Parts: sequence; structure tokens; C-alpha cells
Amino acid sequence: MPAPTHGAVVVGVGSSAEDLQVVRTAAAEAAAHDRPLHLLHAFNWAAALESFSVSGPRAAAEELLEKAAQAAVEAAPAVPVTDEIVEGSPVEALIRASDSAFLLAVGDGGMAGCAACVPADAPAVQLAARAGCPVLVGRLDPPPPGPVLVGFDGSESSRATLGYAFDCAENRGARLLAIQAVEPNQQPDAAEHLLEEAVARHAARHPRVAAECHTVRGDPGAVLLEQSRSAQVALVGARGDEPLRGMLGAVSQTLLYHSPAPVIVVRGLDPDDEEDGS
Repeated sequence: MPAPTHGAVVVGVGSSAEDLQVVRTAAAEAAAHDRPLHLLHAFNWAAALESFSVSGPRAAAEELLEKAAQAAVEAAPAVPVTDEIVEGSPVEALIRASDSAFLLAVGDGGMAGCAACVPADAPAVQLAARAGCPVLVGRLDPPPPGPVLVGFDGSESSRATLGYAFDCAENRGARLLAIQAVEPNQQPDAAEHLLEEAVARHAARHPRVAAECHTVRGDPGAVLLEQSRSAQVALVGARGDEPLRGMLGAVSQTLLYHSPAPVIVVRGLDPDDEEDGS
């Protein structure tokens, strides 16, 4: 029977304390978007066969999912929860699930606290680069009750990201802060006009969202990173005008590696659908 991932928030479940916090974050996201939650754990059969009893590792995996389901119910009691144990690589299992999921959620593996390293092969980075849907990278510490932050650069993917951010803000009952950073050698006037027009267009369809937008001079990654310190979640497109699988831009990487807030890397959306409001 196929995994019930269609339209669900799918969260990767591991054995760390961070994974339970990500489950809570994912459950809240599922509740906000009125979606079911699907818990996915990848079972390593090779390790199981090296143990004295295959039932031991399997039982441990089932216990992990039981704890995760309990955490999900505590965080969002009304959200339907299903679970699944699959064989093989967690990254590959989650990428397969992303083709039919509404959102993929995973922990950052400690990236936000690793100032000196750039772990390009970290699971969260691979998923953000290769998934077929938006990817939420959670943090160990709960975020502050700040705004929904979204980066905008005028590209088609950033326009789709802005529309997705308005949905997130409305569903969370949060205000939205849209930021466009302009490099020091660029003229900000035209960029500011584009941002204001895009925000006004989406704001007309989301009258309950208190939205503000700012064009700021500076390095885009550094500007958004600083703004993310007071955000409840930060959203960014995967890579400007080239949101292809396997690719992440410099700004999305900066937020993934260093932002203390949960980050949603938005990909797999149709920009035309976002512009039409569908």
C-alpha cells in the first residue's frame, strides 16, 4: 500500500532530541495549513542484520515513531498522524516522499551552531536542494513569536515564495515581513518598486495579513540572516531564477547554515499559480 504522503506534511524522524522538536514544529505547520502529518523513519536493515536480533532494531524504530506521534499529538491534537518505516537511506526516502508531499520537514543536524563549517553533504542541505516540494529545516530551540520573514529578489521563484509566505502568515495568524536586499553598487529605486507591487498584489488577496516590505542596501544573505534572528520562520526561494533540483543559491545556503529560526526553502511551486492566487 502506498505511503499516505499525498498532500501531507512529511517529517523525517530520527533518534535525537532535535528530531522530536522538529516533529512538534512540523505538527504545528500541519495544523496551520490544515494538512495531515506523516512520520517517516528509515530503517537500516544492514545494521539490523549485524545485530543479535533483527527484532531489536526494528522495535527501537517503532518506539521512536511512538514517541514522535505522542509529541505530535501534544503539539497539535487535531492533526491526523500516520507513520511509516522504510528501508534504506533517510535522504532518498524523504526525497521520494517529497514528490507528493505538501511540505517536507527535517532537523538541521546542528548546522546553525556550526559557524565555521559548510556541510554541503548534510541531509538537510541535500533535501533542500533536491526535494520536489518546500522543505522546512527545523532548529533545536523554539523560535520567538516574531514575523514570517521572506526574501524577495524579483525572480519568478521569489514571487512564488512570496505567495507561499503570505499563506503561511495567514494560516499562522502572524504578520509578514518581506525584505529585498540591494547590493551596494545597485540602484534601489526599481527594485523597491517591484517589491512594493508584488506585496500589494498578494496583500489584496490576504487582507487579514499585516504585511510590510523594505528594500535594504547590503549583502542579501547577511541582511536576511540578521532579520531572521527575530523571526518565527524565514522563507527563501531555492535559487533565484534557477530553482532546479540539486541547486541552492548563496542566500538560501546562508540561512540554512546560520539562521537561528526555522527555514523554509521554497521549491516545487508553479510561479504562475502563485501569481493567479490559486
